[in-house]
Amino acid sequence: MEPGEGPGALDLHGDEEIIEVVELGPPGPDDLAEEMEDVDFEDEGAEEPDAEAWESEDDEGVEDGMEAQDDSEVTFSLHSASVFCVSLDPKTNTLAVTGGEDDKAFVWRVSDGELLFECSGHKDSVTCAGFSHDSVFVATGDMSGLIKVWRVDAKEEVWSFEVGDLEWMEWHPQAHVLLAGTADGNTWMWKIPSGDCKTFQGPACPATCGRILPDGKRAVVGYEDGTMRIWDLKQGTSLHVLKGQDGHQDPLTCVASNQDGSLIMTGSVDCHAKLVNSTTGKVVCVFKMENVTPKAPISEGEEAESNSVESLGFCNVMPLAAVGYLDGTLAIYDLSTQSLRHKCQHESGIVQLLWEESSAVVYTCSLDGAVRLWDARSGKMISEYRGHSAEILDFAVNKDASIVVTTSGDHQAKVFCVQRPDR
Repeated sequence: MEPGEGPGALDLHGDEEIIEVVELGPPGPDDLAEEMEDVDFEDEGAEEPDAEAWESEDDEGVEDGMEAQDDSEVTFSLHSASVFCVSLDPKTNTLAVTGGEDDKAFVWRVSDGELLFECSGHKDSVTCAGFSHDSVFVATGDMSGLIKVWRVDAKEEVWSFEVGDLEWMEWHPQAHVLLAGTADGNTWMWKIPSGDCKTFQGPACPATCGRILPDGKRAVVGYEDGTMRIWDLKQGTSLHVLKGQDGHQDPLTCVASNQDGSLIMTGSVDCHAKLVNSTTGKVVCVFKMENVTPKAPISEGEEAESNSVESLGFCNVMPLAAVGYLDGTLAIYDLSTQSLRHKCQHESGIVQLLWEESSAVVYTCSLDGAVRLWDARSGKMISEYRGHSAEILDFAVNKDASIVVTTSGDHQAKVFCVQRPDR
């Protein structure tokens, strides 16, 4: 790809500027948790299937063809197929939960890979897993739509529910409330462990991605038809709908918000990332990364898919945003000038990216099995970590950015220490 850092990298909508949202005293976690208590949930019964017998298989199942270099400190090998998802417990960052194609999810210690307990009873690939904001609960969800919640200290299942095919799942940032998007277009919200339930009906197509905004009162959900909705969680109403020219031409793949929730970014199969003011629902600008690599003639529709936006996120300490593309481009955009600042090229497609909480360092994992750290100010790579013999499918970074936990198609999860000398 040529280093095209021209002004043609984005579209401005009129004379629109990034509007700063003035916060009127942000509510504390207790206020938000109490407010979630007032939400009118429909009372829907939840079935609780019997848990399967505990079982674990130690099968590394690695593939040939990648180098044997291993920079990891700990390898977790209880999965017997590809490991799709990982999450760290937010309170202590000492526990990980991983879910895989073997229909299993495990909660284990990051320090030594020791198994705490298996989240048993799933009958399809576990594609979503995460801890509640206070690490009291862990939720696991499989592709068929069976979601289970476990109390971590008691290692026991406290709630389960079955929805349509599951697309994504996320905990509320301040309350024991779980959100999930399904293939029928619905977004579900439950209080845990009571199971009080509410649904937000989207268009009749999959709710492909979603994120609860930092205020805890709104959620942004992206759909397969290219639309995006901002929902009021308490009222159950749609505050803004972006469709047509304001929406995307192809399915949304990812959504993110900045630290105060004033800006949202959406990514799509159509190669575009859109910056949206969450208060007005207006598109501030469009970041485009056209696929300029010359190609042989291709069938219709293939080109758009060849460089979809796979992941995106905002920097907390500088007005920067990062977008990761399927062709391996990491684009760093400057939000104040709405322009491309750096293009960092990977050997193969980016699967996910994450920013450090308190610096301008962005982490990427890619289909070549490596984790890389990039300095977003200079666009230079800081370091690279390898150890998997297949593509990395998900990863998580702990709070002080000293540890990265990865999951891979090689049936393993790995823990890498990434402490840097410049700290």
